Amino acid sequence: MADIKSGKGDAEFGAALAGKYMAFKLGREEYALEILKVREIIGLMEITRAPKTSEVIRGVINLRGKVIPVLDLRLKFGMEKTEATDQTVIIVVQYGLRGEELTMGLLVDEVVEVLDIKPGNIEPTPTFGASTVDTNFILGIGKADKRVIFLLDIGKALTTDEAARIHGGST
Repeated sequence: MADIKSGKGDAEFGAALAGKYMAFKLGREEYALEILKVREIIGLMEITRAPKTSEVIRGVINLRGKVIPVLDLRLKFGMEKTEATDQTVIIVVQYGLRGEELTMGLLVDEVVEVLDIKPGNIEPTPTFGASTVDTNFILGIGKADKRVIFLLDIGKALTTDEAARIHGGST
């Protein structure tokens, strides 16, 4: 997706991001990914811990013969680790990094729904003043009913170093 945080008006901004998103929850917060990046949603399965990885990387799963790394989004976003529930799922996503298609699983608390977010319901990410909060991975803020939904750029949610470590590359 193009970088649209370049000072365009709200109407242009919303039009560039409008479309279908997969909404999910982490705690009480709601997030969404572009539906075209979502490959499938699978129930929680055994995750094998990978040696020498950070806590954010839960490990790997064997999905129909393919080994896929699994990232715990709660931990990535600085939330407390929690026990899995019957709603906990892994969202399998695909995205590009350095011209290569990468597949990974995202451990989330619950998938909510697929949303069609219209241009008028998307606003730019607010600035948080002089704080050092990194919001580069948030494309914008979607509104649905009275809910606020953070629209994620999954390719930017991981640092390049993290993505390279997860997928066995080097930086």
